[in-house]
Amino acid sequence: MVQPLLALRGVSKRFAAVEALVDIELEVRAGEVVALLGDNAAGKSTLVKVISGVVPADKGVIEWEGRAVQIKRPQDAQLLGIATVYQDLAMCGNLDVVGNLYLGREIHRFGILDEVEMERRTRDLLKTLSIRIPDVRAPLSTLSGGQRQVVAITRSFLSAPRLLLLDEPTASLGLEQTNQLLDLIEELRDHGAGVLLISHNMGDIKAVADRVAVLRLGRNNGLFDVNTTSQEQIISSVTGAVDNSAPRRPPNPEEVWP
Repeated sequence: MVQPLLALRGVSKRFAAVEALVDIELEVRAGEVVALLGDNAAGKSTLVKVISGVVPADKGVIEWEGRAVQIKRPQDAQLLGIATVYQDLAMCGNLDVVGNLYLGREIHRFGILDEVEMERRTRDLLKTLSIRIPDVRAPLSTLSGGQRQVVAITRSFLSAPRLLLLDEPTASLGLEQTNQLLDLIEELRDHGAGVLLISHNMGDIKAVADRVAVLRLGRNNGLFDVNTTSQEQIISSVTGAVDNSAPRRPPNPEEVWP
């Protein structure tokens, strides 16, 4: 069996009295798209924050290429090769595509911004990923929602990530823009990257995902092969009509939560 790029073993996270994640098990392999599916408050966003280092897990083990690692800060995740694209994108509409890609990581030559080199690298990266942006010097605010989403994903690839986390990337896109973005996700997988895709859209999941991991009320509630599982089975797991979760552990009076 191929060793997973990322593996979570019994990962839990609590916020005061709320158990956001309980004993989560998850694996993502290189060259694979895993969709993370679940209803509101299922724990999807918390899980992404744990993997990306925004919030540390309370307990459990995170493995990277088979070895246990500590991810307590975003820098820890970035050093491993984990990049995250959130729904709000966190980009500047008044800057052009080149400016947004290199925001915070600008290239200098003799103490001056090397605009020519940044533009050259931008065009090369877009070409490598088969991304079509007509004018890389156009302000981001003039681009479509799909193009802005693509720019955000492209920016994450400047650091050559091994694993990309995508939080509802097609939520506000039209059909044509969604198709372009799904093509990009497939391109990333073909380049050997692992992708963890959060989505509520079963059409998107069926189009690009290899496996679906379902969370319900902060717990695993099923892992499915997209090619061999019906949409009805997956939805039943999401809604709780089918309970695939592990039995709840009895409370341990000696266990102390931070």
